[in-house]
Amino acid sequence: MKIKYKNADGKIIELEVSDEVGAFYLESVEAEKKNDRRNSRPDRHTLLSTFTYEDARYFSDSTDILADLIESETINHAMSYLNERQQYLIQKCCIEGWSYTDLAALEEVDESTIRYSVNRAKKKLKKML
Repeated sequence: MKIKYKNADGKIIELEVSDEVGAFYLESVEAEKKNDRRNSRPDRHTLLSTFTYEDARYFSDSTDILADLIESETINHAMSYLNERQQYLIQKCCIEGWSYTDLAALEEVDESTIRYSVNRAKKKLKKML
C-alpha cells in the first residue's frame, strides 16, 4: 500500500508500506480529523464571562470563600489539635501565602525543615477533618 503525507517542509512524500501500517495510518488520520472537528464546535468553547447569571447572590465577587472557611467551626476545631508551632506554620504558609523559602529565611532554618513541618501539620489536619 502506498501512503502520501506532507513533511515539515511541505513536501509530499509517497511511501510504500505494509497493509497493516497503511490501515493504521489511515485510521489515525481519520481519528485526528474527527477530533479536530469535535473540538472546533463553538458550543463547546464558550467563555464563562459571556454568560449572565440570573441570581447574583450565588456568584457574588464580594464573598471571600477562604475567610469563611478559616472562620468555620470545623477548621477551628481541627486547628486546635495542632501545637502552636504547627498552627503558626499553617497560618503563614497556607493562609497568608508565605513561601517555604521566605519563612525559612525569617526563622534562619533550612527550607526543607519548614516544608517537612508544614507537611506534617497538613497531614494532622487532614486526619482531623
